[in-house]
Amino acid sequence: MHTRQIELADAPALLAIYNPEIIETTVTFDLVPWTLNDARRWISDHEGAHVALVAVGGPDDDGPRGARDEVILGYAGIGPYRARAAYATTVENSVYVARSARGRGVGQRLLTDLLAATKSGGFHAVIARIVGENATSIALHERCGFEHVGVEHEIGRKHGKWLDVVELQIIL
Repeated sequence: MHTRQIELADAPALLAIYNPEIIETTVTFDLVPWTLNDARRWISDHEGAHVALVAVGGPDDDGPRGARDEVILGYAGIGPYRARAAYATTVENSVYVARSARGRGVGQRLLTDLLAATKSGGFHAVIARIVGENATSIALHERCGFEHVGVEHEIGRKHGKWLDVVELQIIL
């Protein structure tokens, strides 16, 4: 497994990973599945300083196919934290791993490589905002050096229930 910069041709693989999470879980607060154009727009937004990576599997891996017919095991990206100029060196991250690739270190590889790229890009702080019931993602971020900085109580509603968001942070 290795990581590389996401490409527009990876959009269908991104959809195959992300849309089931929208429909079936609370790990994202999106409520409507993304279209191919949505995925392409997200990828285009990550062609500059706000990098996004994909984890690419080996020849024995099964999963959605991306650019160069590679198996995409997951993806991660950073985006602006807030619009005001003083926040410019702070970003928010996201990590999604294909269900077939979970428990194999894909998330940790993605997040580790993403943090290195983020630091190289001149950013100072990374914020992770994770739904409170996603213990796996919280633990991943803690293993990668993030510290718990707060909880926003009942700020989202999905699948008929109120959801907390746990906020974690790392200084690069």
